Amino acid sequence: MAATASTTRSRVYAILRHSDNSSSGRRWRAFHLLVLGAGLFAVALSSIDKLPYLLDRGLPTVIVVVAAIFLAEYVIRVWVAPEAPRFAGHSEGIARLRWVLSANGLIGLLAVVPAFAITTGSVSADSDYAAVFCILWVLKLGEHAPAMSTLARVISNERATLASVLIIFIVVLVMAATSAHIFERSQQPEQFGNVPAALWWAVVTLTTTGYGDVVPHTVGGKMIGSVVMVSGIMVLALMTGILATGFAEEERRREYLRVWDQVTKVPMFTELGTVTLSEIVGKLRVRHYPPRIVVVRRDEPGDSMFFISEGEVEVRLPRAPVRLGQGGFFGEMALLDRLPRSATIVTTQPTTLLVLYASDFYEIASHIPSLVAAVEKEARRRRTENESNAPKPAR
Repeated sequence: MAATASTTRSRVYAILRHSDNSSSGRRWRAFHLLVLGAGLFAVALSSIDKLPYLLDRGLPTVIVVVAAIFLAEYVIRVWVAPEAPRFAGHSEGIARLRWVLSANGLIGLLAVVPAFAITTGSVSADSDYAAVFCILWVLKLGEHAPAMSTLARVISNERATLASVLIIFIVVLVMAATSAHIFERSQQPEQFGNVPAALWWAVVTLTTTGYGDVVPHTVGGKMIGSVVMVSGIMVLALMTGILATGFAEEERRREYLRVWDQVTKVPMFTELGTVTLSEIVGKLRVRHYPPRIVVVRRDEPGDSMFFISEGEVEVRLPRAPVRLGQGGFFGEMALLDRLPRSATIVTTQPTTLLVLYASDFYEIASHIPSLVAAVEKEARRRRTENESNAPKPAR
């Protein structure tokens, strides 16, 4: 009985994972976004004073239903928390507590606040307070953005550099506000009469927003404003460059791990050894294809070959179709012979392919002759097979 419960829990956890690509996982994410959109739309409409009677009466019901769904989701996520790999080795109670205190757990808790408030009668579903509570639902959109975790890692990795830029920003901000206060306080006592008041102008100018509600009048104030505007552009450009570089590096690391995970599923690669494998990983690109998608077409130019990491493809040859499964490869003859594609390749199920482009193939040929030899051997076998099965001319 316990084993059955554990199996059910693991299946539910797999469906709720945002990285799950199964049909059940995709349907759950679509349903979750639909419910979230309906809730936010209902909250937005409920802030309008004059609405048709039926709409005005129906919106509170939508809010209650959405709050109930999020409450049920929160309870289920607490139940399946022990299945998370990061909680391996912890007891079920500790695993659930750690999830509740995590970022996703706290967002889920904030999302069910409206459900508790409405259920207990503390807040009416059609009151303005309910709308304020339900705005917390927008935080759940972050669960559907995989880049949020990447952003957190980038900020963590670049925290020292970002802190330095932030310090520069604060220094320029305070100096600008103090200087503007000195030059402008006599002519504009309301806007620059003290440093805190001048900070508003400094922030607006340094961030290049430029509302224009506060403008320096003196020559000194204008000179300070010019320096602050240029400094703001430099600081923001520096901040953007740091984040962009951090994102690029993090994405390269993630892509390397994704490719490595797929490469290890191809027997031809795993036999080469770890050092050689690390050289190949940097050359391959992962591509995911749904079923019944044409990967390459007959007679089109061949500039790459493909290794099947997961799934299956059908090679549509003139005599009879041939199917290739995990570990197989195709497209090598177009590279070796530098001729157009000899067949059309179509996926028969969800398939993950590793793409090796021609330029990288010939570069690998000089470093890893064993891999190229294996590809050439298979190409010769297929070429011989195609020639032997070709129709004989009539005599």
